[in-house]
Amino acid sequence: MKRRQFNSLPLLALAGLTAVAVQQAHALTLADLSNADASKGLKTALEKGALSAVGLLGAQDGFLGNPQVRIPLPGYLNDAAQLLRTFGQGDKVDELLTSMNRAAEAAVPQSRELLLKAVQNMSVTDAKGILSGGNTAVTDFFASKTRNDLSAKFLPVVTQATAKVGLVDKYNAVAGKASEFGLVKKEDANIQQYVTNKALDGLFFMISEEEKKIRANPVGYGSAILSKVFGALQ
Repeated sequence: MKRRQFNSLPLLALAGLTAVAVQQAHALTLADLSNADASKGLKTALEKGALSAVGLLGAQDGFLGNPQVRIPLPGYLNDAAQLLRTFGQGDKVDELLTSMNRAAEAAVPQSRELLLKAVQNMSVTDAKGILSGGNTAVTDFFASKTRNDLSAKFLPVVTQATAKVGLVDKYNAVAGKASEFGLVKKEDANIQQYVTNKALDGLFFMISEEEKKIRANPVGYGSAILSKVFGALQ
């Protein structure tokens, strides 16, 4: 029995040395990565995060069923809505809220092309700087490159979707007056623009959530390049 234990010691030592060697081989730092790897890893993360966010939000109840991104009425109008409910007007409030969130769900799929284009056009030299930034550096990059164009693309879809609700004109009239007294932000006084802005906020929020997951567990996303690049940041 003792002889077997003695003979196993060299094997255990060899296994330990092998494990250390493997760990050292994978203990890359950001400086060790080539620009090509950094760029490829970042682009892979962008694509995965963006497409996942679009898929989640662009589905039925993507906004309405998600309390993290569900679009409420702005400012004092949200408080006024509670008062309307007490007077039996809850159905109309719910109709407007549902319409707003459905409009956002309809608009988000329009972002797919622009988001992927931003990925393709990203420069290699920017990649390492974005990778070494904070947990939402990728998302911030996305927003800076696409938000204005996405707003222009979302607005017609939102306008068409909200036009089906008769309360839209009343909302704009009331919100317009409220903005004059500082009760509602000027950019929120138009329901179409308000929903468009909130849809974009929700989109970039969900992209940031996906980005955090990728950074925290790149192996879980089944991509060798993500493991290599984001593993170097941990």
